[in-house]
Amino acid sequence: MTVRVLVADDQEIVRTGLTMILNAQPGIKVIGEAANGHQAVELARRLRPDVCLLDIRMPGVDGIAATRELAGPGVADPIAVVVITTFDLDEHVYGALRAGARGFLLKEAGAELLGQAVRAAAAGDALIAPAVTARLLRTFARGGSAGPPRRPADPLTEREEEVLLAVAGGRTNGEIAADLYISLSTVKTHVASLMGKLGVRNRVEIAMWAYENGRR
Repeated sequence: MTVRVLVADDQEIVRTGLTMILNAQPGIKVIGEAANGHQAVELARRLRPDVCLLDIRMPGVDGIAATRELAGPGVADPIAVVVITTFDLDEHVYGALRAGARGFLLKEAGAELLGQAVRAAAAGDALIAPAVTARLLRTFARGGSAGPPRRPADPLTEREEEVLLAVAGGRTNGEIAADLYISLSTVKTHVASLMGKLGVRNRVEIAMWAYENGRR
């Protein structure tokens, strides 16, 4: 199965580079390129890619606004979005995750991690670059929640607490299964249960919940 990707970046040389890297990987094909967020949203709605790779900083409609339009809470049929940024402490990253992005990467991440992030997003999973996850989420969690800590709808089990910490640490489902000696399907069941109990939409928001509530 080929993962169809839309790439959006206002710098032509960056778009070209990302497209070349992705097209060189087996099972991934770039089906469209956009120079700004407005064009990205328009193309995504028309082409329905499996994953949109969006730069955060673009003129006009930026990556955060485009993410909200394609994957936000009010979107009936959301498209998977992975955001990319040049700066690992860009204050906009937290906003992009809040807007519905399934993960983020630095532009310097490299071909292997880029491919992993795209495949993870297409599979309904998410990849948050481990090298920057903890620092970014801690930074933005400090100012991201003005209200009191959000409590789970139901208490978390001991195993769910373990999975929560693993997700917040940037571990993939496969890595969590290996670490905890459980099956992949069991990990997915726990992740789904966490989303229900925490009132979040994806594993990125599970990670943010963990940081906002002092679980990391």
